[in-house]
Amino acid sequence: MAIQIFNSLSREKEPFVPMEEGKVKMYVCGPTVYNYIHIGNARPVIVYDTVRKYFQYRGYEVTYVSNFTDVDDKIINAANKLGEDVSELTERFIQAYFADVEALGCSRADAHPRVTDHMIEIIDFIKVLEEKGYAYESQGDMYYRTRKFDGYGKLSHQSVDDLKVGARIQTGEKKEDELDFALWKAAKPGEIFWESPWGQGRPGWHIECSVMAREILGDTIDIHAGGQDLTFPHHENEIAQSEARTGKTFARYWMHNGYINIDNEKMSKSLGNFVLVNDIRKQIDPQVLRIFMLGVHYRHPINYSQELLEQAEAGLDRIRTAYANVLHRLDATADLGDHDDIWLHKIEEVKEQFIIAMDDDFNTANGIAAVFELAKVANTYLLEKQTSAKVLKQFIAIFDELTGVLGLSLRVEKEVLDEEIDALIEERNKARKDRNFARADEIRDQLKEMNIILEDTAQGIRWKRG
Repeated sequence: MAIQIFNSLSREKEPFVPMEEGKVKMYVCGPTVYNYIHIGNARPVIVYDTVRKYFQYRGYEVTYVSNFTDVDDKIINAANKLGEDVSELTERFIQAYFADVEALGCSRADAHPRVTDHMIEIIDFIKVLEEKGYAYESQGDMYYRTRKFDGYGKLSHQSVDDLKVGARIQTGEKKEDELDFALWKAAKPGEIFWESPWGQGRPGWHIECSVMAREILGDTIDIHAGGQDLTFPHHENEIAQSEARTGKTFARYWMHNGYINIDNEKMSKSLGNFVLVNDIRKQIDPQVLRIFMLGVHYRHPINYSQELLEQAEAGLDRIRTAYANVLHRLDATADLGDHDDIWLHKIEEVKEQFIIAMDDDFNTANGIAAVFELAKVANTYLLEKQTSAKVLKQFIAIFDELTGVLGLSLRVEKEVLDEEIDALIEERNKARKDRNFARADEIRDQLKEMNIILEDTAQGIRWKRG
């Protein structure tokens, strides 16, 4: 059975048929790097990282591209406020982004293009649009003639007349039509700029992704993805630019994830109710945030609250405990059970349940339900008087397989705190003083297993991590 994808363009589930057999070209809109990412930014990163992992699990070769917008009004304002160079600011937050998303179990993209590295290509792209009559210059700005593109509104399913109702011309703009959008912006005094045929300036937001996607993946890509808020105008404008430039379909499948609410209220920086990933991962295991995000189908809105986060943590603990119990039993068993085939079949049924869920528009909520079912089956099996190493190994293999797709780590090494080590050393010293050498040796072996090295000094016992 083919993987089914809900295509925002058709508003229907469609079987995924790649342009090239066995390969997927995928572009995901990345962050504007002027601050740490919040959980709203994290949701598409987690969602589409999981989509990528599932395609790979199903045998596809995936080329995954996600950009950085590293020049923008917000970036310039933040740099000016901090008295920092734009490139220094963006580099700092790009590295912070990598730290945050990798803590969430996300792999880096195959390419992370930056806008500032593609100025020549952006200018050339705009020049072609100008030659074709889709772009025009006005006081150093370049605009796109929206009405000239016949398919405008096909992604957001709005007519040009409907769109005009909400359109307006900003102060200082000299556009032919309210619906026209900026391809290139003339530089303001003191701003970072690049030379162009239209004067000093920098690109508009929408042109960036059209150019970088084409440069890396070609004229047509399999999947373009991002948050629901990008459907209009960003993705709509990308289609208009790209298809006017090439005369070809820009993206064959469009995927959009839903919004995040905070305690049943829409997350908004203006309301001050946004949560930074950098902060939350200092308070909880980042894997809890990942399973929380994947516990709701990606197209649905998700409500973030402390109560729901605690439920996600309990669920992850349940899976990890079942996994740890299987590992523990395997270490202690070489027995052969009497009903291996029955249990192996049950494990295979859970795996098939997982694949059916994920084939249906990457339904991670039902995929996680399958992992919970695997934990339940494993716990039931461990009640058997005789267990089989073969069955236990298969439980472990399928746990690793399914949670690997979901980007969840089940093998958790408990961090040993300095205070715990000091307390054990103090107890060992007392045991030696009391001539309880058996207990002292036991603690020594325990510390050795914890990779703690003891050193005798004139000032007493000192320790260090191995």
